[in-house]
Amino acid sequence: MKFDELDLKLIALLQEDCKKTTKEYANHLNLSVTAVYERIKRLEKTGVITKYVALIDKKKVEKAFVVLCHVKLIQHSKNYLLRFEKQVQQLHEVVECYHTSGDYDYILKIYVRNMEAYRDFMVTKLTALNHIGSTQSSFVISEVKHTTRIPL
Repeated sequence: MKFDELDLKLIALLQEDCKKTTKEYANHLNLSVTAVYERIKRLEKTGVITKYVALIDKKKVEKAFVVLCHVKLIQHSKNYLLRFEKQVQQLHEVVECYHTSGDYDYILKIYVRNMEAYRDFMVTKLTALNHIGSTQSSFVISEVKHTTRIPL
């Protein structure tokens, strides 16, 4: 989809703070409220904007222990891949899952309370999934950059 300069500015504003009023965006872009409203509705209708969410402070909800877990399956058949993907979607500790190239088949981003909670997750949930050959976990020491913004 092609975007004009105003679309790009509006998308940047929405990615920064989607709770502002249409009037505030209109003032910032020097457009009418109606023009901004129509642009936002077009972005939603075409699927550019898929949803609006609240971003939560992980520390305040006691989920600041972040783990990147690499998973290798025992086989790469379509059936094994699809079954693993369906099962991992049910694990609420897993906030992101990527099917990747390289030594491992998947990378999972996991939020838990602490190391003990991660151990419990590994023992009772992750390694209980079928067809996992091996895992390798990396623990986040500090978050250097985190954004939800898609660069355009």
